[in-house]
Amino acid sequence: MTTLIFAANWKMHLGPTGAGGYLAEFLGLYRPRPDREVWLFPSAVALDVVASRVQGRDDIRVGAQNVFWEPKGAYTGELSVPMAKDAGADAVLVGHSERRHVFGETDSETEKKVLAVLEAGLTPMLCVGEKLEERESGETMAVVTRQLAALDSLDAASLAKVPIAYEPVWAIGTGRTATPADAAEVHAGIRSWLVDRGVNAASVRVLYGGSVKMANVRDLVSEPEVDGVLVGGASLDAAGWADIVGIE
Repeated sequence: MTTLIFAANWKMHLGPTGAGGYLAEFLGLYRPRPDREVWLFPSAVALDVVASRVQGRDDIRVGAQNVFWEPKGAYTGELSVPMAKDAGADAVLVGHSERRHVFGETDSETEKKVLAVLEAGLTPMLCVGEKLEERESGETMAVVTRQLAALDSLDAASLAKVPIAYEPVWAIGTGRTATPADAAEVHAGIRSWLVDRGVNAASVRVLYGGSVKMANVRDLVSEPEVDGVLVGGASLDAAGWADIVGIE
């Protein structure tokens, strides 16, 4: 049975104090489940607090929301992979749509980040997804395939270590959500791409992200092609997140 991933992307919310209070509440409400993992992606300034608060919880992983690909240097304001690792991160979100479409991150830069994260022994979670106009013009898989090219230089063994989050841009923070069938169709396309590269597609967890909330999460994770969810706004309330992660 595939272990589901419930990933929380806190975006630009919850500094060290807020993160500490959040975890005090969440950890008091949620008990480990053998069929799922919780991944938390806090702000960079809260990484250390979050990592220290979840020590001893093997079911919870902590990641950075973004990194730069160089290990050090004159890059004011950037977070290197070694710095994120030193703060307690063992995973990194790479290629999130807000990095691509708000900050102008290119596919080439996304690839550099994937390679830097893997080289440091951390796990990249690659985000892919199309904009509304791309979906409406039938370009969804063309866009997703182009973004998956960030993994082209990896061998099959390395590819198998990278969870992939399909997050249609038109569904992020809009209240619109792809149906489970919509998500399954794209997830199947992603697995076909993996198979073409010699990867056992069943070994790679493919998540859905985009306006996930308590009202739709059960239907999404019940879809066999969906191995978990990447959640933004609905993960910011500790009690609500505990409910989402704890669904039967």
